[in-house]
Amino acid sequence: MHLEHVNHLMLVYATYLIAVASPGPSNMAIMGVAMSQGRASAVVLALGVMTGSMFWAVLAAAGMSTLLAEYAGALIAIKIAGGLYLLYLAFKSARSALSDRVRPVIADAPGKRTTHYRKGLLLHLTNPKSILGWIAIMSLGLRPDAPPYTLQAIVAGCAILGVTVFVGYALIFSTALMGQAYQKTRRWIEGTLALVFGYAGIRLLLSKT
Repeated sequence: MHLEHVNHLMLVYATYLIAVASPGPSNMAIMGVAMSQGRASAVVLALGVMTGSMFWAVLAAAGMSTLLAEYAGALIAIKIAGGLYLLYLAFKSARSALSDRVRPVIADAPGKRTTHYRKGLLLHLTNPKSILGWIAIMSLGLRPDAPPYTLQAIVAGCAILGVTVFVGYALIFSTALMGQAYQKTRRWIEGTLALVFGYAGIRLLLSKT
């Protein structure tokens, strides 16, 4: 691989890393679950988020932009579903913030892992920005002179970065110190999550693209 291609691939990785590490609904959800329900649940949620991300990565690599151009209604349907799901998460967080009941931090809840995985998966599958983001990443990386293995390098490299970031959030925010901080500031944290989810949901529903 020529140095020029390596540098361009590094640019793609840096762009993706900034995108996934920036605060957003998925990262906030992972942080919230890590502090309130423990490491195992947060890691499972993170893996669900990453599965959804890789799903859109594969579709983008397969020419999703062409498909969306022909079936614009599909993107609108995903946008509406995503907006409503974010508003649902906002409602749940707001209800928790207003509740007087203090939930203990559950270090390991195997029965809820499927629920957390599904939540993470839905957060990305119903987010059209994830689709468009991957289309942008592929457009940036797949230049006419790109080597034939560039596509695999983009998907594999971004997958490693995504798992590192999302699981990293789960591990950092599930420490005992963070769990204690959650118990002391539960209302503020859940209230913040409600605002983030609500804002993202409304913005998604009102967006024109």
